[in-house]
Amino acid sequence: MSSDTLAKIPTVPDTPEPADAPRIVPQRRYGQWAAAVVVLALLGFAVNSVLRNKAFQWDVVGDYFTSDSVLRGLWLTLWLTAVVMVLGFALGTLLAAFRLSANPVLRAVSWGYVWLFRSIPILVQLLLWFNIGALYPRVFGVRTVDLLSPVAVAVIGLTLHEAAYAAEVVRGGILSVDRGQIEAAQALGLSRWRRWRRIVLPQAMRAIVPPAGNMLIGTLKGTSIVSVIAVNDLLFSAQLIYHRTYQVIPLLMVATLWYAVVTTLLGIAQTFVEKHYARGTENAR
Repeated sequence: MSSDTLAKIPTVPDTPEPADAPRIVPQRRYGQWAAAVVVLALLGFAVNSVLRNKAFQWDVVGDYFTSDSVLRGLWLTLWLTAVVMVLGFALGTLLAAFRLSANPVLRAVSWGYVWLFRSIPILVQLLLWFNIGALYPRVFGVRTVDLLSPVAVAVIGLTLHEAAYAAEVVRGGILSVDRGQIEAAQALGLSRWRRWRRIVLPQAMRAIVPPAGNMLIGTLKGTSIVSVIAVNDLLFSAQLIYHRTYQVIPLLMVATLWYAVVTTLLGIAQTFVEKHYARGTENAR
């Protein structure tokens, strides 16, 4: 197009804004600011009450926070959490595979296991395992009370309970993978193992990691229930001390602070793991 032709094309003149055009004013959110002030005031009052209340005996908390008995109980709590999570997810993965199997017997066994162990409260399960000697006094020629120590009972009870929930987490993660990608991998001739390792598992982990992280934190806190069967975990260690010194509140605060520290660290680690598996997606931040 020539310059003469371009010169003949009429142009639309800029429309000046009228002098009395209304000015856009951002919405004033007085209610939200007032609510924020009230919440901060209540939070400050609560924090001040906790810090200045002499009944908490913060000096005693400081004395026992890193004591040997408390640290030994913390170590047992961490060890128990790790063992239960590993064994629980190993058994849960097997149960999830059974549930997704074409074999109706395996599906029924998996469904029945998940139904049973999700129906019974964990405290009841631990007490049943702790008193299993009343049902089976001897196993393989050995007295049951000698075969199953309180720690072994805690591992068995918590693992069987954890596996029921892990099975559903793993099954949900596998079902979240688009079936078309699996079929495309089959069309390319990838072996079953390579399909699971390169296609299914990386995508399933995006759906598995968040609830698995929550289960890990829940398991850490849930291990405190083993104190009822005299397992020397963090809470039981604190109880042994305050039964001797009668300083109940400060020792409970010691246990509370340690649980808060560990769960915070686990939450931070969970965030990084989630970001790792969310790479390349819209949710990655």
